[in-house]
Amino acid sequence: MDLLQGIALGILQGILEWIPISSEGQGMLVMINWLGLTPKDALSCSIFLHLGTMSAVLIRFRHDFLRMLKEIDSKQTRIVILSTLFTGITGIPLYLLFRDSFTGGREATLLIGVLLIATGFMLRFKGSGTRGTEDMGLADMAALGLAQGFSILPGVSRSGTTLTMLLMRGFKQDEALTISFIISVPAVLGAIVLDHSIAAIPWTTAAVMLIASLTVGYLTMDLLIRFVKRIDFSGFCFVLGSITLLLTIVQ
Repeated sequence: MDLLQGIALGILQGILEWIPISSEGQGMLVMINWLGLTPKDALSCSIFLHLGTMSAVLIRFRHDFLRMLKEIDSKQTRIVILSTLFTGITGIPLYLLFRDSFTGGREATLLIGVLLIATGFMLRFKGSGTRGTEDMGLADMAALGLAQGFSILPGVSRSGTTLTMLLMRGFKQDEALTISFIISVPAVLGAIVLDHSIAAIPWTTAAVMLIASLTVGYLTMDLLIRFVKRIDFSGFCFVLGSITLLLTIVQ
């Protein structure tokens, strides 16, 4: 992978992270089918790219994170810690399963297509309740964390999964979005540590990927979040997943 390809992938990650269509899945489709990476290497690069957009979340929600550091026993801090623990219950086994099971790009591409269609079905859920952060109990944190763990699979949207889970449990959309983004930070850090993804990428390429995804992610975050509130992306996931399956099968 050269520097221009690294920049392009960083830009793609910076835009798609805020849209519930699985930035990991889209990035891996590009890396496997156009750049010729193995599924394992594509997964590592995709996980590393999230470090840039995670940094954008840290900057955007810096006041929330600073408040959590000052108030260790706050409700928001407990939500982040407990949901992250539950994320590991589903996320770690699924990561190991995908990493060790798919050596060929065709099989991995087929799985991404299927999971994109599944994401489309999930995004069909509409609704918003009246519950806020202070109303979140242990069962809510467990459901949220377990759901987030499934997003380690390429094709499953992390933001779509967590947001849908919170809406299903009656939380207000704006608070659900904030919670969804805040809990992504420890999840991304955990995935990078688990995968050792930074070790597999040349430092120059890693640097431009990180800068591109951070810069584009920060600049587009608010605009795309407002856009996502108005647009139903389930149809996009259905269509892209179906096209991915069709093109892979006929090859």
